[in-house]
Amino acid sequence: MREVTLFMADEQAMTDLGGVLARITQGHGLIFLDGDLGAGKTTLSRGIIRGLGHVGAVKSPTFTLVEPYEIGGVRAFHFDLYRLVDPEELEFLGIRDYFDDDALCLIEWPEKGAGFLPKPDLTITIRPHNAGRSLHVLSQGARGESWCAALALKFK
Repeated sequence: MREVTLFMADEQAMTDLGGVLARITQGHGLIFLDGDLGAGKTTLSRGIIRGLGHVGAVKSPTFTLVEPYEIGGVRAFHFDLYRLVDPEELEFLGIRDYFDDDALCLIEWPEKGAGFLPKPDLTITIRPHNAGRSLHVLSQGARGESWCAALALKFK
């Protein structure tokens, strides 16, 4: 399955979806999170990171650009590129070192890193919808397609 659209009624539903994504990804891959300010990108990221087993605060990396998490044998990196002025700055961050198959990378505002980011497994676009959020989940390859299929089964 190449894409799926989901509806999340509230913040708790977004956090719960993050837990589902944590189980589906098993802590590996690259997910782009797209949406306006306040759409729920960080809430979803928090749910994924906690779903991987992290206990404690999951803060937005708006000013640090990246927050690393070591959770047992899982490495997760939460990026927020909102304040990135030039995508070339990612080279100074050593961005390429983060993208290996042994880690999960969540990237908010991926368009700010255009040309310096690899193709994601999934792109999740979050938009306001009535009282909740509509999420369009688009796969970018075989791994993403299996994740979309798993989400479709879980939320049918």
